[in-house]
Amino acid sequence: MAKKNQSNRLTLQQKEGHGVIGIFGDDAKKHDVLVNEISQRAITELEKEYPKLSFRYRKSVSKSEINKALQEIDKELGQTLFVYDSNIKPDGGLIEVKDDNNNWRVILVSEAKHQGKDIENIRNGIKVGVKNDQDFMVAGNAIERSHKNITEIANFMLKEAYFPYVLFLEGSNFLTENITVTRPNGEAITINYNTGSLNRLDRLTAANYGMPINTNLCKNKFVKNNNRMIMLQAASIYTQGNGGHWDEDSMLKIMLEVAKTSIQMLAKDLFNQLTDKK
Repeated sequence: MAKKNQSNRLTLQQKEGHGVIGIFGDDAKKHDVLVNEISQRAITELEKEYPKLSFRYRKSVSKSEINKALQEIDKELGQTLFVYDSNIKPDGGLIEVKDDNNNWRVILVSEAKHQGKDIENIRNGIKVGVKNDQDFMVAGNAIERSHKNITEIANFMLKEAYFPYVLFLEGSNFLTENITVTRPNGEAITINYNTGSLNRLDRLTAANYGMPINTNLCKNKFVKNNNRMIMLQAASIYTQGNGGHWDEDSMLKIMLEVAKTSIQMLAKDLFNQLTDKK
């Protein structure tokens, strides 16, 4: 019954979005491809800036590898695995650097999400909904996969003091300000950024503990509570905020900033290579 209800809900969303369900639309696919291409550019730039270091790119990390990393911290961790060939595949993949002990360390993980076509629909004069009489589509839940990926990479990097996960958002479901869009007939429609049925930012800020967005949060934050220190691994969430699209140079700049922060955090483990001392 649950699967049938889910199928009915997806069918309804398809009707509302004229066949496009949030993240599975053409804009979303382009956004995914873009972040992957820029990740490749990022590793090239890093190789130029740090010629003494060795970098590698990979598309995914396996669940068994994540469990192994957890078990290295504590044997009670990382014991459960049901699908042995499962893996985590962020849109932009992972960039790693080899440390002085020949271990590969993650320095950048990037992902992109495009969700919400309200701006495009209004500009094109398209009404949505079952009866094609609504201005807005109720936001979907495609961003839930992001939470899974963030949590899995956080598990993989639990022993590190930094967390280089960057999430790029665009689309009308990730606004941080009200915007007014004009239909072809001249009618002005205002999209309110804080409308619960449209905005999905609040569902993602759980991944950065409600800290500021559009901020490099790569360095783990340590907080004290009841005489205990707690380490927080926060994703760095970036959004256009006004419904605009990310350009390559802006995304590359952010990726490099986070990757360089990671390298700074690993400085003592890269010392021999950076100083040519063996």
